Amino acid sequence: MLACRSIVCATHNAGKLAEVRRMLLPLGVAVRSAVEMGLPEPAETARDFAGNARLKAVAAMRATGLPALADDSGLCVDALGGAPGVDTAALLETEQGRNPDIGMQRLSDLVLAAGTDFPAAARFVAVVNFVHPAGDDILAWGAVDGQLVWPPRGDSGHGFDPMFRPAGMIQTFSECPAAVKDALSHRGRALRALFAIGFT
Repeated sequence: MLACRSIVCATHNAGKLAEVRRMLLPLGVAVRSAVEMGLPEPAETARDFAGNARLKAVAAMRATGLPALADDSGLCVDALGGAPGVDTAALLETEQGRNPDIGMQRLSDLVLAAGTDFPAAARFVAVVNFVHPAGDDILAWGAVDGQLVWPPRGDSGHGFDPMFRPAGMIQTFSECPAAVKDALSHRGRALRALFAIGFT
């Protein structure tokens, strides 16, 4: 893979951006965000994580001429047959924008309606896509098994982190220090898989 010192992270999610920046900092890679560069959010029309990650990365690379990194991620809940999956973020949407509290309540309602009590088995999945104007186009995948808990716990992280307790842990992602979450999380695992391929 080609080396790069600066990339654009194709996300409008401040929590995701912070995680990517933390993990790329030791590599000496400067990360610019889609928001900072005034990029619109492309419609996520693919029906799998890899397709949506690539759609976002390619759009950012073409708009800026810079190497771009994007992820698509979500929760796959056993009681829901693997849903919400690529539709996870849709649970957060309201007329006033994304609202994690409302999203978590909606997910809780779906789990209970499926006849499952908490804690409920689930997996967080992430696919990251790195694209370079010179031609590199690389996907990497990461996942972490765990359980959804109710009520939500913790005040750090983002999205559904207060509901997700990774396997073998007492704390939810929102209760974990950032370094612990990065070591365990689906996004952290996907990024490390990307680094192992040769991202520098």
